[in-house]
Amino acid sequence: ELEKLGLRDDVDLHVYEVPVEYQTVQRLIPALWKKHSPQLVVHVGVSGMATTVTLEKCGHNVGYKGLDNCRFCPGSQCCVEGGPECIDSIIDMDAVCRRVSALGLDVTVTISKDAGRYLCDFTYYTSLYQSRGRSAFVHVPPLGKPYSAEQLGRALQAIIEEMLDFLEHSEDKINCQHEH
Repeated sequence: ELEKLGLRDDVDLHVYEVPVEYQTVQRLIPALWKKHSPQLVVHVGVSGMATTVTLEKCGHNVGYKGLDNCRFCPGSQCCVEGGPECIDSIIDMDAVCRRVSALGLDVTVTISKDAGRYLCDFTYYTSLYQSRGRSAFVHVPPLGKPYSAEQLGRALQAIIEEMLDFLEHSEDKINCQHEH
């Protein structure tokens, strides 16, 4: 749906479907970062438990025990051996949530600090690690429970545009923080 709607004219949008497979994530996420050198990567995952559009603040490195679609689970139960336990996105999710909520869309947006220790969290952490925090993750409920594809597409469009706006207005501060 987002691919149909697009983003503002100065943004190149690349949409990929990432399989629910640990080993594919470990290969694909770094390859996509290398191929595109994006300003930001926003991952979107469906959560059967979600009833809102949920902005995830951070990704976690350890605690991965569930088998993926290939019946595989990392023996280490972690994303990056020796990596930090948690990596926060450089995006201020609270501010994005407030701004998108103020737009009056017919979708509720909330914040979370736990993406679930399965492939969504694993993908997010892998991307955050690869990008030094220049990633975001949005959990959405299944289609029709309660939002339509169009509602979710418009919400994602607004969320990503707010995230890009945040990045553009804080670039100097972000670069300074990552040099130390």
